Amino acid sequence: MRFLTAGESHGQKLVGIIEGLPSGMKISKDQVDEALRQRQRGPGRGGRMAIEQDEVHLVSGIRGGLSTGAPVALEILNRDWENWEKIMAWGKEADLESRKVLTPRPGHADLSGALKYRTEVRNILERASARETAMRVAIGSIVRQGLSALGVEVRGHVLAVGGVHAERSNEEEYWERVKRSEWSVGDLTAEQKMGERLAVARERGESLGGLLEVQIHNIPAGLGSHVQWDRKLDGKLAQAVLSVQAIKGVSFGLGFEAGERMGSMVHDPIYYHQGEGFRRGSNHAGGIEGGMSNGEAIILQAVMKPIPTLYQPLDTVHLETKEVVKASVERSDVCAVPAALVVLEHVVAWVIAEAVLEKFPADSFIELQTAWEAYKTYLTHNH
Repeated sequence: MRFLTAGESHGQKLVGIIEGLPSGMKISKDQVDEALRQRQRGPGRGGRMAIEQDEVHLVSGIRGGLSTGAPVALEILNRDWENWEKIMAWGKEADLESRKVLTPRPGHADLSGALKYRTEVRNILERASARETAMRVAIGSIVRQGLSALGVEVRGHVLAVGGVHAERSNEEEYWERVKRSEWSVGDLTAEQKMGERLAVARERGESLGGLLEVQIHNIPAGLGSHVQWDRKLDGKLAQAVLSVQAIKGVSFGLGFEAGERMGSMVHDPIYYHQGEGFRRGSNHAGGIEGGMSNGEAIILQAVMKPIPTLYQPLDTVHLETKEVVKASVERSDVCAVPAALVVLEHVVAWVIAEAVLEKFPADSFIELQTAWEAYKTYLTHNH
């Protein structure tokens, strides 16, 4: 299974193609659209989200609400296109001067991309923009629906924003608060402090980053592999997470704290329960050992840097005059941490779905379900 996306931030549309999806999988357009709406929400979002009302258009590979086994093609139209049609036109009529960018932003792809591709900065930032993640959320939502049908749950929460850390819990009431929270946190006091920190950042022309966590529950042991470096599940998850714009680090379970403890306080004791199979006494590993899922919940954390577009911009160099000037300002968010969480949940869902189909190759979803259930029976009863 694989996918490709195309499209620019201010282009006509975003396009995606999924190949290798089993046939007969139920796909709800409404669920995809709801995921896209969640990505657009959050107290720190900018003016672009007031323009776009993202909706997926399912072009091929789905009939009667079920995947057919053929490639699935998707589109998300950019409503802002009407304001950029002349600037972003593909032909000679394109206006290449009025929105030309000559002052690259520190922390963005602007300068590195312009040097690499020997092109104008506008051609770089249009694709490097986090607008691209809208299509990855749509694609992730489709495979997430298949995972849900197998009983797999993907959920996440925000751990910190701008230095404000939330108290966390595993109680169901906590997760209900996370769902209701505009910050995706279950700590009401922290939520209020995050709002206050956001107001200060907005007033100062600053931006805020944060810490996020994604959890995958009801995953059996044995997804991924130890046999080659590029088949390790944690390696694949890390690559997917770090591919999301502004994500600068990823860890699993205890993460970097594991380097501060003695081994007996890091590794998870193994037990066996009749009818349940092997279990761990704790989950410091974050559900992955030796590049494979170990049957516990997969838990990963990520850090998001503050968005590089600042309304009080930093120094940069004018690309033509080479003078030190202030960086350009594209319309942007003050804080997009809750939106990034939605993106992370869906890129993680893709990697898990890919690992499932690697272990249980299937042309139809009923084949996949049969193999999945047989394997779970083996894990719980055959030892």
